[in-house]
Amino acid sequence: MEQRRLGSQGLEVSCIGLGCMGMSDYYGSAGDRDERESIATIHRAAELGITLLDTADMYGPYTNEELVGRAIAGRRDEYLVATKFGFERHDDGSHTLNGRPDYVRRACDASLRRLGIDTIDLYYEHRVDPNVPIEETVGAMGELVGAGKVRYLGLSEPGIATVRRAHGVHPISAVQSEYSLFARDVEAEVLPGLRELGIGFVAYSPLGRGLLTGTVRSTADLPEGDVRRERFPRFQADNLEANARLVDELRDIATSRGVTTAQLALAWVLHQGKDVVPIPGTKHRERLEENAAAAEISLTEDELRRLGAAVPREAVRGERHWDMASIGR
Repeated sequence: MEQRRLGSQGLEVSCIGLGCMGMSDYYGSAGDRDERESIATIHRAAELGITLLDTADMYGPYTNEELVGRAIAGRRDEYLVATKFGFERHDDGSHTLNGRPDYVRRACDASLRRLGIDTIDLYYEHRVDPNVPIEETVGAMGELVGAGKVRYLGLSEPGIATVRRAHGVHPISAVQSEYSLFARDVEAEVLPGLRELGIGFVAYSPLGRGLLTGTVRSTADLPEGDVRRERFPRFQADNLEANARLVDELRDIATSRGVTTAQLALAWVLHQGKDVVPIPGTKHRERLEENAAAAEISLTEDELRRLGAAVPREAVRGERHWDMASIGR
């Protein structure tokens, strides 16, 4: 598996990572989750050369970090573990943002315990807290690096002005945002700004939360309890129907190349720059192997243009997240 550098501080990861969120939360129903298969998937990732695991304390909450911790026990050296802090989930299902320095320190210690490790490889603020200056939050994160509890720092879904301020306090190695053929807003300002600063980019939901696999064509294709059924605008009735038609165009191109639609969509992300690392999520080994094979697909400039034309930005229906107000701060 090709290795890619994130930032200029020395962090190198596999060109494709593994998003672990769905193993414990949000996508699918509780009955669809099999911890043994999830752990086997994490183990298979290492065998395929996929080193980057992505989790967060809010997934579960807490249970996803615990699962990842069980999976990597005795195999720590095979993985680079990324986790996040910043969302506090409450019993009623609501959440609040917290970027206060005292919370940053507490959250890190709690994540280390759940993961069963001494050092977090890449530690992100999950969303920027508008009530706490980013300089204070990143200052506390930098103290964690100095204490040996964290190796590299990241931010998730920030605006580029915030990244510049943060980077002035302590080097930021990676910014994580949603990026796919269905979500290209980061191309306007975020990606160019990161390249100017020498910061790597981690693309979450590179398969459009499942839309770009071609397997989701109606809400009936999603199990009860799956958050996409009720909260994500692109999965609402009319939007979903229109978006599924766009995927049909991609399927035709994929068929002509002898690859799956998902592999083609991942290959497109991989071709957006050597500083871009997608982290498709899955809880099954079969899907992991399919995703990993996308790293071997080479696309020509003509094919890249054809893919972009098949999914015009203005044709994608619905916002990419239900809480766009927390994105790009």
